[in-house]
Amino acid sequence: MTLREFDASLYADLLCGVDEAGRGPLAGDVYAAAVILPKEYDLEGLNDSKKLTPKKREKLFDEIQAQAVSFCIAKATVAEIEELNILNAAMLAMGRAVAGLSITPDLVLVDGNRDPNLGLPTRLIVSGDATSASIAAASILAKVARDRSMEELAKEYPQYQFEKHKGYGTALHYAMLDAYGESPVHRHSFLKKYYQAKEHPELVKKPLGVQGEDFAADWLEQNGYQVLARQYHTALGEVDIIAQNGEALCFVEVKTRSKRQAEPARAAVGKAKQKKVGLAALEYLEKHPTGLPVRFDVAEVYGKAGQFTMEYLENAFAPPEWEK
Repeated sequence: MTLREFDASLYADLLCGVDEAGRGPLAGDVYAAAVILPKEYDLEGLNDSKKLTPKKREKLFDEIQAQAVSFCIAKATVAEIEELNILNAAMLAMGRAVAGLSITPDLVLVDGNRDPNLGLPTRLIVSGDATSASIAAASILAKVARDRSMEELAKEYPQYQFEKHKGYGTALHYAMLDAYGESPVHRHSFLKKYYQAKEHPELVKKPLGVQGEDFAADWLEQNGYQVLARQYHTALGEVDIIAQNGEALCFVEVKTRSKRQAEPARAAVGKAKQKKVGLAALEYLEKHPTGLPVRFDVAEVYGKAGQFTMEYLENAFAPPEWEK
């Protein structure tokens, strides 16, 4: 089913897609966009913004705005991120985007599994930007708007070279932090591990895998999860992190690499590892029953202490025991 066909299958006269951009960076505001597309539109190549080149995103950015029935781009500031945490700030930006529409939609499609409580009929769609045309359009507006905002910040703070890394935790960005310190547009709470590594270099002696798990656990907590267990071992299997976010109980396998390679870190979570995680999950649920849906995620962590970046993959696999 194509992205356009998915939206058409929902039979909503005014369907709105909502997505955010900028939850992971160390600096800058978090952006969100809401888009209502017409029944008929001509947006060649419309797709998840992450799958498009910057040039293609820029082209579609203008075309979406020209053809949309209504759209709105909104943000939550760095100060709001620090006050509310990044998850709640992203939800705030989404709410502002929907509230800014000139027309009230019949149904709102939100990327992800967290409900921003918009006060409207809402459907949450994991990987929605790769499923729904409306969400894909919103993802492009949010991404381009945020990237442009970082290019503007680069003019104000040229020493950080924001135009190159857009605020993400790249090696270049950390090198600029080492050289110039923190700016007013940095998210101080996101730099906790960075400062910890600088102030306590002895912590770097921890095995890289343990450092990666620490980073993943900290990221989960920053994004509204409650970490229930670390390194949960049973006679038949084990799992790195068990966490819940109010909507799912997540069994998280963490894979840490000092640098990116041709094969992503998730490839190390093979069938044998999946089976061990699944068996550990079964035993955990026997001891701690819950009515929450169960999810198996992978956290890919890259880098070194104080300079880690991460890709978090929800529903990354289904252990054999859970496919029956």
